[in-house]
Amino acid sequence: MVQAIRFAAPGGPEVLKLETVDVGDPGPGQARVRHTAVGLNFIDTYHRSGLYPLPLPSGVGLEAAGVVVAVGPDVSYLKPGDRVAYAGGAPGSYAQERLIAADRLVVIPDGVTDQQAAAMMLKGMTVEYLIRRTFPVKAGMTVLFHAAAGGVGLIAGQWLKALGCTTIGTVGSDAKAELAKANGYDHTIVYTRENFAERVNEITGGAKVPVVFDSVGKDTFAGSLDCLQPRGMLAVFGNGSGPVDAFNINLLAAKGSLYVTRPTLMTYTAKREDLVDSANALFDVVKSGKVKITINQTYPLADATQAHIDLEGRKTTGSTLLIP
Repeated sequence: MVQAIRFAAPGGPEVLKLETVDVGDPGPGQARVRHTAVGLNFIDTYHRSGLYPLPLPSGVGLEAAGVVVAVGPDVSYLKPGDRVAYAGGAPGSYAQERLIAADRLVVIPDGVTDQQAAAMMLKGMTVEYLIRRTFPVKAGMTVLFHAAAGGVGLIAGQWLKALGCTTIGTVGSDAKAELAKANGYDHTIVYTRENFAERVNEITGGAKVPVVFDSVGKDTFAGSLDCLQPRGMLAVFGNGSGPVDAFNINLLAAKGSLYVTRPTLMTYTAKREDLVDSANALFDVVKSGKVKITINQTYPLADATQAHIDLEGRKTTGSTLLIP
């Protein structure tokens, strides 16, 4: 028997409960993993609140690192003792141990710690697919990234800088602006007192940007469209302020034949080969030192409720871990 965070009904952070569960032995295609570190992500709050409904009762959490305890009879590419990490699959990472589909696991290479892996898999592979596949950025481009001081934003700032981009990041405070600048952003906009669309126009001399990466959603959608060059792309990959309202698609024509996409990591890593390629690209930039993973908050697993309160209250920066 092990401990796990579960919830029986959607709601606020208080619905998260620490329970004792029986994990069992892995079946075909499965592995049992003992977690050493668990990643906290905003999508976890969407699952908990019911914005992204799950069959209930349910576990929560999509990201963790740990050690393989056992594998199913048909799993040949993993063995007990392997250090592994994952981001995706069925929710349930907020646990001491769990069963998971083995094809969702990637082996952590030497030079990357368990805590780094747990802090970066979902966020880092999100950055990978956004800047290498959703909109392949090139050296010399100017890019706008919202929530620049968050876990995804800090990785993105460093990775984009390594690719030779000029980076503009929006943040909520002066302290977060300094953090973003220390992680690769050339320009920061404090959206609580500045109109970010007007500032982007000023920074670019009226040229605007070819792409905006936006995890905020509702509050930034209209302004993000105003930041784009003709035929530019808005990639909305999160709903931090709520889902984007319905809009007239003709607006995209009026603003310059714009593109809007709503990508997800789950789609971009659905095939195992894509998952492994994405993880390896992330491991490579971290091992090279081009991207450093900042773990700014840790909580005991039992304090998952407080971790969610702090995350939704914008009190966290960088990556946050739960420690089983």
